[in-house]
Amino acid sequence: MPNVPTPHNEAREGEIAPFVLMPGDPLRAEKLADNYLSDVKRFNTVRNMFGYTGTYKGERISVMGSGMGIPSIGIYSYELYHFYNVETIVRIGTAGALSPDVDVRDIVLGEGACTDSNYAQQFRAPGTLAPIADFGLLRKAADAADCLGYPVRVGNVVSSDVFYNDDETVNDRWARMGVLAVEMESAALYLNAMRARKKALTILTISDKPASGESLSAQERQESLTRMMKIALTLATDG
Repeated sequence: MPNVPTPHNEAREGEIAPFVLMPGDPLRAEKLADNYLSDVKRFNTVRNMFGYTGTYKGERISVMGSGMGIPSIGIYSYELYHFYNVETIVRIGTAGALSPDVDVRDIVLGEGACTDSNYAQQFRAPGTLAPIADFGLLRKAADAADCLGYPVRVGNVVSSDVFYNDDETVNDRWARMGVLAVEMESAALYLNAMRARKKALTILTISDKPASGESLSAQERQESLTRMMKIALTLATDG
């Protein structure tokens, strides 16, 4: 296995499972490993971007933080796909609702990821690339949510490079095109997966609704995140 460890990941060959759950927050990765996995081993502490491998219902899986934004997840997901033989990455994160029909606590499956980033330009496509999820994962996630009794929304999200945007009309214009929610990572993950011929999906919990000013309390956020994590873990055991 070439190029490992990397400047960003101290894992050795074989220490990362083919299936990786990727929250943005490394402390959330640590909590997920502590609460859901057994026989856990930490494989990365570089820059405090914690990564762990363990087992869940007999399946070996890994969980690792991605950090915030397209550049960060772009690095970590690239290395996982290309240097560590990872086949599937499922991003589990939070997002802000854009569609009037999406509320706090809702779970959104990112079918596609619009973006204001220029990340896709490196691939020199003769047009506009459409970053999309793996359909098999998307279908399994929707089915798993249905079995668990969790309603989900499926559709486009937007991965923005800007959190504090000087243009206050941006969210309204994305919403006008039917985009469900805004976050900051999925487009890079999907593009890296497409280029590597690997699998990716984003599962999001709506933590706030900018148009109305609604947001989840810390306790409500944790309860909602638990539902999202259960869907993602079901994917790990379904292959």
